[in-house]
Amino acid sequence: MAVRPPQQGDDEPESLEFGIAALDPYLSEANLTFPATSDEIVRALGDPAIPYDANDNTVALSEALAAAGQSRFESEREFLDALHPVLEEYRASGGGLFSQLRALLPF
Repeated sequence: MAVRPPQQGDDEPESLEFGIAALDPYLSEANLTFPATSDEIVRALGDPAIPYDANDNTVALSEALAAAGQSRFESEREFLDALHPVLEEYRASGGGLFSQLRALLPF
């Protein structure tokens, strides 16, 4: 998913990527072939913190994969399809009470 950030200057990106879209740069740069296990994927991508909402809340790839409940992926599409509902659940839950309070504060 992506959302346009607030317009503050010309140096800002046109959109913020979160969810499985945020994994694209990692996947394109990694030397990863499928089929692959969760451990192989985490090692190849470096266990990045994946933003799951427009408030820049993140979850470690290893944690999201553990929540997906699948340890082997036959293709990149299968990997992304397994992660999508997990990241959507994180987004829907708002990252917990602390994240919700932080989003309300102006700083």
